[in-house]
Amino acid sequence: MADPRDDEFYIGYLPQAPRGIAARSRLGVVLIFAAVVTVGLLLVHAQSRFAPAVFEFGIVTEHVGVVRERPYPVLDVSRPGHTEETSPVSSYYLTAFGKQGAVEQVEGLDGKTVRLRGSLIYRDDKTMLEIQDGSVEIVDEANAARLPETDLGGRTLVGEIVDSKCFLGVMKPGNLKPHRACAARCISGGVPPVLLVRDPDGFATYYLLASADGEPVNDQVLHLLAEPVEITGRVSRRGDLLTLHADPASYRRLE
Repeated sequence: MADPRDDEFYIGYLPQAPRGIAARSRLGVVLIFAAVVTVGLLLVHAQSRFAPAVFEFGIVTEHVGVVRERPYPVLDVSRPGHTEETSPVSSYYLTAFGKQGAVEQVEGLDGKTVRLRGSLIYRDDKTMLEIQDGSVEIVDEANAARLPETDLGGRTLVGEIVDSKCFLGVMKPGNLKPHRACAARCISGGVPPVLLVRDPDGFATYYLLASADGEPVNDQVLHLLAEPVEITGRVSRRGDLLTLHADPASYRRLE
């Protein structure tokens, strides 16, 4: 039997701990440090990756295209090398600086060819321009022919209503409940609301939301942001833009 007098005992004011206690203490510190590092790495690995969405903040470029005011301002920019299967233009959503739409910047310019400067925001196949204040100038007063709008028929779609500016690249994440308050401010300020619909493989399709007669619906959708919703309406395509026309009163929040 071990002699009780051989048991190690450490008093805090002593300059050095007994060998056994010191060894166990060092091992404990190493194990705790390893556990903290491991947990930290696991948490980082478990985090969702930021989407490949870009806001070219501070980078201003010049663009020439045709303004379309309704239901939300867009700029139709000629697409060189297009084929019969692709749109002859790329339609860029337009916004102003901050949480504001671009209605005032392009008011009265529908159908006019303009030159403007702005910063690009883009994600997937959708692009937005944040217009530099005072940069819009008319290049051609003549009204350019409007691309035909194709009626794709009635559809019932399930997705999330997002503010297009933040979701396309200004904020990460730019959707779901953490972003609800910001989305409400952007959409109430005139930023186009978009229904984000994902297929089983995660591919995103974007539908501009308009009333049944093609008018903006900003203030009518604020109570449904960051929630799964079901919307039944008519879908139309103009160029590379899809618009879902439906009465906002018929939107249905899903549980």
